[in-house]
Amino acid sequence: MISYCKENLEQIKNLIASLEEEKYQYKSQLLSDTTIGQHVRHILEFYLCIINGVSRGLVNYDSRERNIELEHNPVLAISCIDKICDDIECLSTYQEINLVGNFSTEGETLKTIRTSIDRELAYCLEHSIHHQALIKIGLIEQKMDHLINEGFGVAPATIRHKQQCAQ
Repeated sequence: MISYCKENLEQIKNLIASLEEEKYQYKSQLLSDTTIGQHVRHILEFYLCIINGVSRGLVNYDSRERNIELEHNPVLAISCIDKICDDIECLSTYQEINLVGNFSTEGETLKTIRTSIDRELAYCLEHSIHHQALIKIGLIEQKMDHLINEGFGVAPATIRHKQQCAQ
């Protein structure tokens, strides 16, 4: 799972490196005035929740840091991606961990679910792909979709399915 996550993060890193800061911070009308940077920040912070949660034995995506600087500063985001890629290499993917979250829109009820680092990395990968699809919309709006390949923001199962249908 680690190699798939790193490959996905490298795609994002390459995109960020090819964007001017104003494009990274452009508020997309099609995405309810969110920016590519906001989606990148969101992706990275989920990975950081796993990395930072290992020592405590729990992951809580609700209590992520929300570092606004990551959404404004593409150089910082690239640096964060490099650090995440280094840090996830050191994770024991089969380690069990608790996922803690409030899955209700009302109240403060926390639910604890037993999971593993591997499962949470899989979640982060799927979560990242979902946000990459949104990033792609923002790029299309700015006429910058030439910066990504056809598979950017597309689930591996969808890519495999399209390849099978083409044969």
